[in-house]
Amino acid sequence: MPDTISPLSPEALAPALASLPSPVYAVDTDRLERNLEILDLVQKEAGCKILLAQKAFSFPPVYPQIGRRLAGTTASGLFEARLGFEEMPGKEVHVYKPAYLPGEVEALTHIAGHIIFNSFSEWLRWRDTALSAPEKPSCGIRVNPEYSTQQGHAIYDPCAPGSRLGVTAAEFKPELLDGLEGLHMHTLCEQGAEDLAATLPAFEEKFGRYLRRMKWLNLGGGHHITREGYNLPLLCREVRRLRETYGVEVYLEPGEAVALNAGFLSCRVLDVVRNGMEIAILDTSAACHMPDVLEMPYRPQIIGAGQPGEKAYTCRLGGPTCLAGDVIGDYSFDAPLTPGCQLVFTDMAIYSFCKNNTFNGMPLPALATLSRREGARLVKTFGYADFKGRLG
Repeated sequence: MPDTISPLSPEALAPALASLPSPVYAVDTDRLERNLEILDLVQKEAGCKILLAQKAFSFPPVYPQIGRRLAGTTASGLFEARLGFEEMPGKEVHVYKPAYLPGEVEALTHIAGHIIFNSFSEWLRWRDTALSAPEKPSCGIRVNPEYSTQQGHAIYDPCAPGSRLGVTAAEFKPELLDGLEGLHMHTLCEQGAEDLAATLPAFEEKFGRYLRRMKWLNLGGGHHITREGYNLPLLCREVRRLRETYGVEVYLEPGEAVALNAGFLSCRVLDVVRNGMEIAILDTSAACHMPDVLEMPYRPQIIGAGQPGEKAYTCRLGGPTCLAGDVIGDYSFDAPLTPGCQLVFTDMAIYSFCKNNTFNGMPLPALATLSRREGARLVKTFGYADFKGRLG
């Protein structure tokens, strides 16, 4: 594990963020760099290319930093592809979408080097557009090995029965492969190399013979490569084996692994009410500012807080919206919460500000960067015009 970066300690984070507007997302560029070092090590050891999955983390102010380490970006549509093309110039742009709108593929041929299709009907619909483009993008098809390794998060399982994502072996049409240069497989979500290794035999049994005709293989995202304890040697061995067996270039496109544990959400208590227990109403919202708390669901960590009952004072935390279920969770603290208290949530760079919303007219949190050298720096604030502009 790289140890050249010394980010601010947890104890120093809250004071560093206290001068910024509240609420505010802050990306710690020292922690980001630590993740990028690990990903770059995988690229070198495995001989693969790693792309930033912008669906999990889209923050252009740090794209130059990411571009110094990674091969480029991957997108889930035209706008994300354009963002990667504009903000990480000279790097690769890949795009996959379950179905493209009229005009999107033609536009993508000018900015994306790789365009991936979800079905053979989509491929037939847009094949001439893609192959006749002067820029000649490399086209691929997504496949579904129908091998699920998910534990408890069915909403994120691309291999669930009836999934609309990717072509199954029964629907695969080898007679339509002319013009296609790659296969794409995305089956993981916040998982380790062991799950990839377990999936690959099913993938190779069903699609390996077609892979020998291809130039590249994209193993998708969901690889939690920068998580503590991740089996880096196993990942590198499997990637090298695929490269050597099939003679293809291999891509990985993690999103969370790029910014894992590199983001924070600083907020403040607005009021404390009581209904069987103390309930703090914050200036941030689970529904609006950290939607995965409700969708996954999960309980985010707060610096200095504990599990309910672990510390002297237990309190439920909720947002200021009218949604009854806008509840972040129950936490315990060393002292009672009072209006004005600052709380700092951890791991808030991924699937946070790229998914936030303005339900109830909630203002969007400000954006900032954080580093040991430069401290906290405000990047952007949002106001009424941003809310109104979404509504017409």
